[in-house]
Amino acid sequence: MSTAHDVNGTGRSHTGTPDLGLELLRSGKVREVYTLADRPDALLLVASDRISAFDVIMPTLIPGKGRILTQMSTFWFDFIAAKRLAQTHVISTNLRDLPASALPKDPAARAWLDGRFTLARACEVIPIECVVRGYLEGSGWKEYQTTGTVCGVKLPAGLKQCDKLPEPIFTPATKAATGHDENITFEEAAERVGLETIATLRDLSLKIYAAAAEHALSRGIIIADTKFEFGRTCEDGAKLNRVWSDPILIDEALTPDSSRFWPADTYRPGGPQKSYDKQFLREYLEELVSRGAWGKSPPGPELPPAVVEGTLGRYREALQRLTSP
Repeated sequence: MSTAHDVNGTGRSHTGTPDLGLELLRSGKVREVYTLADRPDALLLVASDRISAFDVIMPTLIPGKGRILTQMSTFWFDFIAAKRLAQTHVISTNLRDLPASALPKDPAARAWLDGRFTLARACEVIPIECVVRGYLEGSGWKEYQTTGTVCGVKLPAGLKQCDKLPEPIFTPATKAATGHDENITFEEAAERVGLETIATLRDLSLKIYAAAAEHALSRGIIIADTKFEFGRTCEDGAKLNRVWSDPILIDEALTPDSSRFWPADTYRPGGPQKSYDKQFLREYLEELVSRGAWGKSPPGPELPPAVVEGTLGRYREALQRLTSP
């Protein structure tokens, strides 16, 4: 049973996702998550071509973006597993490994699905965004200017916008189903999920970031900050409040949607940086806001071709740089 809604007989839903004939568990800003009748231990995560900014989904698709995100996340999940940094949720991203019941009957839908899905281990999501910052930008820069701290972490005085921090910091946030995530302190995160859990997530996040940042820098990209999500599975496959296995890395990993990527050769602290992420789109939207043409609330504005191509080109270049031999 599918919960997608056909539009104008095209077979494509209003979210940009074809009807896959599967049971939709939830739909996020970018991904759909489906349950599989014959794989209760697994979920199907599908990356669409949607893009969001300021927590608003834009009505214009970025063609091929879902495949880029999936390919980049798959690279990083393999990287993380190979270095034994953390367990991950990945079972497979190969179409031949999908259960027969999960393969769309429509050849066009099957072709669309190929390259943009992850067959993933089912788990209970830990409701904390695990943000790691190596540089001072975004909401962290805004907070620092007022308090000299970021999520309760005291930083040296006199830092400039986009300065490299003395060492990467862990700055958790709440996971919001809708609207903005909210930055919180380590202590507040511990109250929500337990001290042992958040300490484990902090250590895992910092370890993954350090290894990924080193690799990216060798390819000419600075990972200024990123966010991770973790889940936990029961050893006996049961629900909450049973015996937990170690946290596993889920959702996506180190993509332009969840990270700030800056070209290392043009990095100059003291102001905004060129980027390979959504900053290009955000800057266009900020121009609309400054002219009174949009108010950072739904619905988002239609994006002109130059913004679509500019965003896609930056994502493609990041993928090529990070994953080339």
